[in-house]
Amino acid sequence: MPKQIFHFRVFYTRSVYRDIEIAGTDSLYDLAGIIIQSFDFDFDHAFGFYSNLKRYYDSAERYELFADLEDVGMESDALSVKNTPINSVFTEKKDMLFFFDYGDCWQFKVHCTSIKPSEKGQKYPHCSLTKGTAPIQYPPFEDEEDEEDAA
Repeated sequence: MPKQIFHFRVFYTRSVYRDIEIAGTDSLYDLAGIIIQSFDFDFDHAFGFYSNLKRYYDSAERYELFADLEDVGMESDALSVKNTPINSVFTEKKDMLFFFDYGDCWQFKVHCTSIKPSEKGQKYPHCSLTKGTAPIQYPPFEDEEDEEDAA
């Protein structure tokens, strides 16, 4: 029996987005990894998935990497991203906020466009469409730009 594949459109802005396909049995951690990879970011910061697209801290549904880390010194009522399968969170047409790097506050809207059987011969997860130029995760500081211009 084919796996159920969740198809997502992940928006940075309306004109910058990625289409991602991933098995529903994969974890939210796996989904975060392919999102980050598709935007050419380094997977080097904490993150979470939230039901409130505007104010993540007011979300009824919260899944955070902090819930998987020991000794972070933070209490959280969030659930695990590593132990939560995608198919237990997302349904077709459901949106969530993917908040990456709580210092730089990268925010992506994750929209589940459809759930379909896997295609024979296709490897998952993968990014099936890239639209627009991804933002630069670590842009140079203004001082560094000035120094480069002077050289």
